[in-house]
Amino acid sequence: MDAPANPPPTQAAAAHSATARAAELRQLLHHHAHRYYVLDAPEIPDAEYDTLFAELQALEAQVPALRQADSPTQRVIGQVLDGFAEVRHRVPMLSIRTETDTTAAGAQAFDARVRRELELADDAPPVQYQAELKFDGLAINLRYEAGVLVQAATRGDGETGEDVTQNIRTIGQIPLSLRLPPGTLQPPAVLEVRGEVYMRRDRFEALNERQRAKGEKTFVNPRNAAAGAVRQLDPAIAAQRPLSFFAYGLGEVSDWGQGASGPVPPPPTQAAMLDALAAFGLPVCDDRAVVDGADGLVAFHLRMGERRDSLPFDIDGVVYKVNLLALQQRLGFVTREPRWAVAHKYPAQEQATRLNGIDIQVGRTGKLTPVAKLEPVFVGGTTVSNATLHNVFELRRKGVRVGDAVIVRRAGDVIPEVVGRMPSAAAWREPYVPNFRMPRACPVCGSQVLRERGGMDHRCSGGLFCAAQRKQALLHFAGRRALDIEGLGDKLVDQLVDSGLIRTLPELFTLGVAKLAALDRMADKSAANLVAALDKSRSTTLARFLYALGIRHVGETTAKDLARHFGRLDGLMDASVEQLLAVNDVGPVVAQSIHTFFAQPHNREVVEQLRAAGLHWPESDGLAASADAPLPLAGKTLVLTGTLPTLTRDEAQALIEAAGGKVAGSVSKKTAYVVAGEAAGSKLDKARELGVAVLDEEGLKALLAQDSAG
Repeated sequence: MDAPANPPPTQAAAAHSATARAAELRQLLHHHAHRYYVLDAPEIPDAEYDTLFAELQALEAQVPALRQADSPTQRVIGQVLDGFAEVRHRVPMLSIRTETDTTAAGAQAFDARVRRELELADDAPPVQYQAELKFDGLAINLRYEAGVLVQAATRGDGETGEDVTQNIRTIGQIPLSLRLPPGTLQPPAVLEVRGEVYMRRDRFEALNERQRAKGEKTFVNPRNAAAGAVRQLDPAIAAQRPLSFFAYGLGEVSDWGQGASGPVPPPPTQAAMLDALAAFGLPVCDDRAVVDGADGLVAFHLRMGERRDSLPFDIDGVVYKVNLLALQQRLGFVTREPRWAVAHKYPAQEQATRLNGIDIQVGRTGKLTPVAKLEPVFVGGTTVSNATLHNVFELRRKGVRVGDAVIVRRAGDVIPEVVGRMPSAAAWREPYVPNFRMPRACPVCGSQVLRERGGMDHRCSGGLFCAAQRKQALLHFAGRRALDIEGLGDKLVDQLVDSGLIRTLPELFTLGVAKLAALDRMADKSAANLVAALDKSRSTTLARFLYALGIRHVGETTAKDLARHFGRLDGLMDASVEQLLAVNDVGPVVAQSIHTFFAQPHNREVVEQLRAAGLHWPESDGLAASADAPLPLAGKTLVLTGTLPTLTRDEAQALIEAAGGKVAGSVSKKTAYVVAGEAAGSKLDKARELGVAVLDEEGLKALLAQDSAG
């Protein structure tokens, strides 16, 4: 019998055919999605795209093993999240300095600072900058590994954000896998892309129309709508919100991929970096330019300001960045802001209304702020009835009194503020209205209101006692670098305070499982875990306890210096301003703040109640009693970079500080040692460039052992 002309395919051949077709469909769909969402230049009609998409869905349903993480069918995952997991940023997402002088002088001042930092002569060529738009959205970090999107996280506090991967996958502009630029054979092993999620104005208006049609709540502005969508626990709902994305920077990068002749070299400039991101298939805004010097910055600011209202999305300014990445590295950072970049704002929208009264608001940190009670007015996309007057000195400078016609502005397009009086303001009010005066006692707790010498702000001295500061005090007290009470976060603190369970810090340690389990969304196990965490936190260090108290101007480093100097809490509490000034790096303002804090009877009472609740720590005679025994690393600055084999960064820092050294975030000529671990980056290069000694973990331990022995 003759064999059939077309024998049926074997099972293996059919599986191979399905695998190949699925790969082909994924590639086609990624290509057409890029043309549609990023380039705005589709090559096929929607119906044809839908047909290809349906074919891939059918193949994946038939053979589930074909369903890959970067498949276009996986953009929306139906599972509703219980909450967002925390993501520790490998490279901190730092904010940039804001230049609020909206005139040309703002750009000129930035260029002058850069030239001064680079020590350029007056006749040196102009610095080259990359000028970009400042999008009004939500900052996001996208992490690609081997070219595939594996995680997306919000900025959070810069160190730790929230995992919003499932919601970010619903944004069609964001590729699930990177395109390979011409000549590139392999994508980067790790590429973290920073950018902004935003909502176009037309899509925002359409969204609000749909909300109104359904009788549901409308959104105030595009930024709030975008942020709400990203932080939506149901990805299916997030997918219904029309979000967009622009890439503008980098986080962690291990390499730039492999080409036929070897590793792909990293881009040398900010502009080339953005071009490289675009080549990977990421959306990059076309409204950017490489410009020379202050004149180029001013021209870009003016040009984009004229186009601001016609752009399809909201911006609140432009961003200037030194273009050459080598110069960015040379300029480095000041505090937690890069010296090589600045955001230059535009004037905010303004409206006139009547000032009906002035109230006092006590903030979470004790600051007293005069708040204008306004005749409601629509400004900056929302109805405003309250606006900040900042402080009494600003209020006096503006000459504002109750009854005036005032100009209201949404400062930074977020916080409404009273800019000043209208020229005809006096015609609106009574013939005589007295000047507003700040209260001498806190309107919430009655504690004395103080103003630091030379300062502008009035503050409640109640500290641990004031109800307005209660939530902030609890959150700070429980923070990771303070008492480190695991499980005591924002939502739980809100419940504890709002329900009346907690009125003072010591009452934390009276909480039992039964009380906690009675709270909403608090199971017995969670309650027991929190009680255990509270019990564990009773054993701490004096430095952590001092930092946890939230004394104004006392950060971690100052708390450690105080603990090292005094050794005992009682000696510190009874110290005079002159004795406090003897502490390393403690100046008059800090010394007065500490002295004032412990001079308040209610603060001392809270401290004693905490000790009575069992909080304890090792005490010593301190440096004040043993000045003849200098610490081995006193006066030396070290920098940590990379991952050490056995020590965490916090553990290494604690060892260095216990030996009297300080840990800095950047390398300079004053750095004594750089301690480098695995995946050490630019700090290691900087150390070698400056000739700074480099140690590994064993070298650090040997240094500490040698110093302690000698």
